[in-house]
Amino acid sequence: MKKRSVLWCVLALTALLTVPVRADTGPKPQLIVRVENSPEELYYLDLLTEGEQTDGEKEALSWSYSEEERAALDEGLLDALLAAVPEGYRACTVEGTGGAPMWGELAAEHTDSAGNPLHTFSYAGLPESYRILLVTKSGESYLSPVLTRSVLQSSVTVDFAAGTVSAPPAALGYVLQFLATFLPTLLIEGAVLAAFGYSLRKSWRPFLLLNLVTQGALAAFFAATALGSGVSWLYFFLFFPAEVLIALVEAAAYTRLLPAHGPRRAFAYGLTANICSAALGFFLAEPVWRWVVSIS
Repeated sequence: MKKRSVLWCVLALTALLTVPVRADTGPKPQLIVRVENSPEELYYLDLLTEGEQTDGEKEALSWSYSEEERAALDEGLLDALLAAVPEGYRACTVEGTGGAPMWGELAAEHTDSAGNPLHTFSYAGLPESYRILLVTKSGESYLSPVLTRSVLQSSVTVDFAAGTVSAPPAALGYVLQFLATFLPTLLIEGAVLAAFGYSLRKSWRPFLLLNLVTQGALAAFFAATALGSGVSWLYFFLFFPAEVLIALVEAAAYTRLLPAHGPRRAFAYGLTANICSAALGFFLAEPVWRWVVSIS
């Protein structure tokens, strides 16, 4: 491989990493409530948080609904929902959170692939501990026990017919995020290894061992960061210096672990492989994170 080709590869991929990340475009807290065996009649669903009720006031609806949408809501059902709120709690979408704003969908606007209604609640006021209240037009209701969000964006499932609520274990999200971060790294760095003329049969052990130590630890850390804080400015603020450090460490280590073509090529391979995997990680970070949230 010509040195000039490797140089151009490094420069091009480095340029890809200079795309600016704006702090205000990061993800916000979000909870999706899936309703299985949902009522066949009109119903409203809201999150409840601890706090004093507002004596039937509904000003907080302006965060989630325009004037036209607000006018189309069923006032009788809104009153029934507020009447069903237990003492010591308030309905977040209808009455507000008592602090930071939150928007929500009382009536589901989307469904999952199985046709189950999905209610989305989001923004800074989304409570960490909450209850779910569902009230139907005919007067049936469901009130969940207290639930707690363990990651920035998550989902829960309410089975209205069974009167139950369930949430996927947080560990599942971390495992999926780790695998979705680590496996693509192995694949792309393995491909670059072959492109640099190294035998995969002879080099797979040092390659895998080093990546388990460096990229494995890095992937585990960013899996926890993504699930806990989302893929926001903080994620990328940590991402770039960490990738630079790992690239230098791996490049230096490969000069001893891959002696077949000399230390210069081994060092160049280490840098190029990490630039390629970092570029992939940069562009896939948010889509992968959203995918993990959607299935966990």
